[in-house]
Amino acid sequence: MNDSQDGTFLLEVNNLNKAFGDFLANDHISFELKRGEIHCLLGENGAGKSTFAKCLYGAYSYDSGSIKINNKEIRFSSPRDAIHHGIGMVHQHFVLVPTMTVVENIIVGVEKKGISIGIKEATNKVLALCEKFNVDLDPGSVISTLSVGKQQWVEILKTLFSGVEILILDEPTASLTPQESEQLFNVIKKMTKDGTSVIFITHKLNEVIAVSDRTTIFRKSKVVATVTTSKTTKVELANMMVGRNVHFDVQKTANNPGSPILEIHDLHMVNNHKRALLNGINLVVRENEILGIAGVGGNGQVELFDILVGVMKATKGSIRLAGEDITNLSVEKIAQKGLASVPADRMSQGLLLEFSVEENLIMGNQRRSPFINNIFLRKDQIRANALALIKEYEIDTTGPTQIASRLSGGNLQKVILARELSRKITCLVANCPTRGLDVGAIEYIHKRFVDLRNNGIGVLLISEDLDEIFNVADRIAVIFQGEIMGTFQTRDVSREVVGLLMAGAKDKVH
Repeated sequence: MNDSQDGTFLLEVNNLNKAFGDFLANDHISFELKRGEIHCLLGENGAGKSTFAKCLYGAYSYDSGSIKINNKEIRFSSPRDAIHHGIGMVHQHFVLVPTMTVVENIIVGVEKKGISIGIKEATNKVLALCEKFNVDLDPGSVISTLSVGKQQWVEILKTLFSGVEILILDEPTASLTPQESEQLFNVIKKMTKDGTSVIFITHKLNEVIAVSDRTTIFRKSKVVATVTTSKTTKVELANMMVGRNVHFDVQKTANNPGSPILEIHDLHMVNNHKRALLNGINLVVRENEILGIAGVGGNGQVELFDILVGVMKATKGSIRLAGEDITNLSVEKIAQKGLASVPADRMSQGLLLEFSVEENLIMGNQRRSPFINNIFLRKDQIRANALALIKEYEIDTTGPTQIASRLSGGNLQKVILARELSRKITCLVANCPTRGLDVGAIEYIHKRFVDLRNNGIGVLLISEDLDEIFNVADRIAVIFQGEIMGTFQTRDVSREVVGLLMAGAKDKVH
């Protein structure tokens, strides 16, 4: 890792400010990036990392401050302008045309810069990049046929094709297997040896330690520290990030599983195009147990969750809750039987963002006692319920009447948990419950899950985060293309085996 030749930093940011109305998202941010370094941005959800990255990339116009590249002050008018000056960004949600090929997607990005290039020349250049970085990718493949991991490589190759000096990666491993993540880290390190500088945004502290040279910590819109990563620890980083001591290892005793509480037998689901999205799922969740389902996104997890909670219908098979058949019942009836749920998309599926906190806390129960008297809502009971749950679940809000859209991601998730767990339940099904949350909120949610398990509730935890699965679950089931590849006691299986099964490589597991 070397500084630029004249002794200055490749990128220098001084006192950058960015506000949205009265909210100051970036408060006098100063930041320096060396040539050939991997520099992580770390912070809680809403701390200002992504806003800062978008200012660097020209997606946002900042209010004051300065950005210098190679000691020359630059102000970008658009992402295209940033790319022209050597800054590329790979967003967490890919910007690819699914019906076009790999090379066509890459050319579209280049042609926006006013450069004309033919398919044959572009294909040869893509193949050369793939060979250089040991990426297995066919330039002629249509994007819609590629795995999430390979689509990630297309986004990265787009930036390398354009010849960027600075690459910003926003949560790049969110949908990758452990093996794909390791390959990504190796490629990033190879890129930096060639002089490329990488800004790596992640909430996974293990990745920060594994991949970065330096780390800048954001807290409440400000930079609180920049440290040499090798001279710090995961615990120290987390404490700086949230401003208090954080416990990473879930505190739980050995469980004593009871009777089966959720039984899924030979579950199939075929979509309108006759494609099998679930193919003979068999799972059992017992009392006093957390069963984790590990898998890369898009392998049937959404369909499994939606069928369990009544949003979608199974084509074949059965689901029993506490011995009672609940297959293909309505959402309301399944909830009444005692199944609580936390959907993957808390904003569109779990809550009504334009409604108040107290209204969201009774959603699904608004027609039942004690919240209704004949046909009229009992506002006193609704308010009392909200005040009690806000206190019990430590929801950081201005009060029961605050509009939900103004809460942070962690507090939105607490509202869902408070609503779901405040009624009598026998089982909880949660899909990616900590996605996009900071370590403090994750710690809280994991503790709640373990408390449920210790009190006799069965928990089905669907997650794309392998750290979460190994930290929380008592047993692990691996899903790939709508099938269960294997089920294991957590203590008896390695991450390597789970990672291979997540990629469908069952034949490589011994």
